[in-house]
Formats: sequence, structure tokens, C-alpha cells
Amino acid sequence: MDSQTLIPAIGVDWSAKDAIAVRACIVGERIATKALEGFPVLATNPLIIQAGASGCAVLLRYGVVVTFDLSAEEEADLLASLRPHIREKLKSTSSEALAIAFRPQVKERLEGNLLWLQECSAERLQIVAEALGKSVVLEYYETEVSSLFERIKPFTTAIQGKNLRPPKEKELLSYIGGTLLIQQKMLGIVEVGEKPDPIWDYPALERLYLRLENEYELRERLLALEQKLDLISKTVETSLAVMQRDSSHRVEWYIVILIVAEIVLSIYDLWTRR
Repeated sequence: MDSQTLIPAIGVDWSAKDAIAVRACIVGERIATKALEGFPVLATNPLIIQAGASGCAVLLRYGVVVTFDLSAEEEADLLASLRPHIREKLKSTSSEALAIAFRPQVKERLEGNLLWLQECSAERLQIVAEALGKSVVLEYYETEVSSLFERIKPFTTAIQGKNLRPPKEKELLSYIGGTLLIQQKMLGIVEVGEKPDPIWDYPALERLYLRLENEYELRERLLALEQKLDLISKTVETSLAVMQRDSSHRVEWYIVILIVAEIVLSIYDLWTRR
């Protein structure tokens, strides 16, 4: 059996259907796919498992599950069975959904919410899953970064001297760490800007991925996120520098006061000795 082909005998046969439903959702920071047992494997890299009565699911190691032809109940059952293998579970509503229709010789393209594919090969499903998965991850971090923007607003007013309570150094350092962590996850783990692994074995499918990448604006959204993260980092670093400068000025004043006090005491001592 070719590990990169979906075989109807395994239970995945959509030949009688006009279209199938596809949904991607983020469930955690990572999915421990190597530890999975008891799931019929249809393909690997990324992993495809059989699920539901006539469907399957692609499990992306960076915490996204993409289901094909699963009902809401079947998807819920699948996610429940995967729960022990999900690392750092996330409560997120970020998701992407579309329908896929298979027609031989059709131009593979996305029309509205319907994706046309020539066949239901594993590598095509993997490429679709990667595009949807990256879009979901971007949506999740777009929400996180928007929240970060709201939380650093007091820092900008503090720099202008309009905030009664200046930020604490611990707060500032935590935000710097948060932005670095998001960048590490997007670029190092999810590899949003990279091509999916199946394209290296099936270069002819690169056009399909590029169409999906363009439709979901993956590169543009990644660039916008990087720019926002850079702005957050600069804002926090500036706030930290201002705070440290003010702290340094306070120390200087303390030293001046101590010197003046010492001089006054010395003069007083000399005066009393007369």
C-alpha cells in the first residue's frame, strides 16, 4: 500500500459525495503524534488518521486538528480521544472551515468557500490541512497580540507622564518574554512562512499551496504580526529604559542628599567645637 494514497478499503471513500466538509481548530501548543496508539494511520508527515464513519483527520504537531467529512459529534469524540496527547491545552475559538469537491481534470482552486481538487490523495489533504492550520494559528496569535496591545497602552501614557502608576520592571520583562515566545512559536515551531513537507516530494502541488497561501494571506498576516510584535517590543523596551533612567536619577539625588547631609553635619560639628 502506498502510504501517501487514501484507500477506500480503509474506510475513506468520498466518491459518492458532491463535497465534504473540512474544519481546522487549534487545541493546544502541541500534539504528541508519536505517542498516538489505536488510531488507524492513513499517511504520515503530517499524520493522517481515520476518524468517524467515513472521514479522517490531519494532526499537525503544532496543536491543530483538521477534520475531513466529520460530523460535529464525530469531531467532539475525536478531540476527546486526543485530549491525553495534547500539550498545553488552549481554550480558543479560532477555526477555519471550507468544503472540498473532487473532480478529475478540474483546475485546483478556491471559489468562495469551496475548494476544487482533482483527487483525494493524501498529499493534497495534507497541503490543505497545512494551509488551514497556519491560518488558524495566525488567527490565534492575532488575537493574542491585540490583547498585548491593549495591555501595553498604560506604558505609552506612562512615558508621556500621564500615568499615576508607572509600570513595574517585572511587568515589562514579562511582556518582552511574551513577545519573544510568540515569535519563537510562529517561526520556530509552526514555521508559518515555510512550505509544507509534502511539497518536497510532490513539487507539482506547490501551485495548490501557493493559491491557498494567497487566499488566506498567510505571508501578509505573518508580516503584520511580526511588525506588531516589533512595535510591542520597542514600546516595552523604551518604557523599561525610561523607568531605569528615572531610577538612576533617584539614586543620584539620594547620593547628593547624603553628601549635603554629611557636609551639614561636618559644619555643625566644627561649629559646636568652637
